[in-house]
Amino acid sequence: MDALARSCLERLLASGEKLAAGRRSRAASLTKGDLDEYRRLTSLDRKESFESTMTAARVEGAVDLVWDGGVTQSGFIERINLADARRLGNFLGLKLTQDKVAEAQEQLETIATRFPVVHEVLLRWAELRKTRGLGPESVEDWISAARTIEFCQSFSVDQPLSLPIREASARLFNDSKRIEKLTVPLDILLANSIEGEAREGPSVWQELGLFREEHPVLLAGNVVAEREGVTARLDTPYMGLPAGTVRRLMSVPKMVLTIENLTTFHSEARRRSNEELLLIYTAGMPSPAWRAMYIRILAALPSDVPVYHWGDIDEGGFRIAATLAQDARTVGHSLQAWSMHPEDVPAAVRRKATPNTLERIRHFANAAGWTELGEAIAAAGFTVEQESVTPHRND
Repeated sequence: MDALARSCLERLLASGEKLAAGRRSRAASLTKGDLDEYRRLTSLDRKESFESTMTAARVEGAVDLVWDGGVTQSGFIERINLADARRLGNFLGLKLTQDKVAEAQEQLETIATRFPVVHEVLLRWAELRKTRGLGPESVEDWISAARTIEFCQSFSVDQPLSLPIREASARLFNDSKRIEKLTVPLDILLANSIEGEAREGPSVWQELGLFREEHPVLLAGNVVAEREGVTARLDTPYMGLPAGTVRRLMSVPKMVLTIENLTTFHSEARRRSNEELLLIYTAGMPSPAWRAMYIRILAALPSDVPVYHWGDIDEGGFRIAATLAQDARTVGHSLQAWSMHPEDVPAAVRRKATPNTLERIRHFANAAGWTELGEAIAAAGFTVEQESVTPHRND
């Protein structure tokens, strides 16, 4: 098959698929401008090679050819019209995208029930749109990602997963680097959204209880903590401890405040480490081991101890809040928002949010029990990172 002719036919097929997907309104065709390289050929052999391929495609019923002056093979081909996309695909040995999507839908059916976002991914593929660079050819990655999540979430709260990522990957796939290649589908399936801000690999793996290098939990405040081997006041301005070694508090703080971002945690730890409160850095979405520690700490505290969370005012921040609120409820506490109301945010640092983002914020705010705050954020129509906000009130 002539290489130039094949390239032209592949472009014609792509136009035909866009037409079928509703992304193009005009009939698929190649005009004089599209055929300029062919029409400038000065070699008779190359011209005949191109035309031989096009004629063969016409014989297969894939295309219609229009020649200069309407006289076949007396001059140059003036226009090539797509007659049948499927026949052209067969002629080129290419599978149509709609067939790829149909196969993908069948293969992903088993995970779509648990991860509804898969339906949105399939819809984008049917519209010839990729999701964070992934198209129908990535089906096995989505299946492997779902398998990874199910494995990681199969561990109990009492014995949460905390495992080197390559060890888990070798156990699951007999390939120590497989999970690291699944960051995009893992992130989307965990968030159940294709619109959320993309996270780096370590943040995604942490949510599952996987790590390259395990990091300690950072805590601050004038409180006494019972740990494996010792019971003592936390060091100032903060202290880093393995999550699994923190058992409970032996003193009752005036409040517990979780903080999503590291810069904010350091600032608050320096400012408030001598106060009778407990500050805990979540490091984004906390790991299963962190959440188990959080539950142990709250379970040992009186129900009237206020429990707050201070995070980004965006979809990710409210998703974290919803997760922490669920954990707090399991042990009789109600999570409250700290410095996350629109009144806390200067106009200069606000970023206009899309309607989809605002709806997701409202969804997670409802899940956290913060319905009024979610409505306020939706009405204000912005997002902002935690570091831009100076705390001055509770919500």
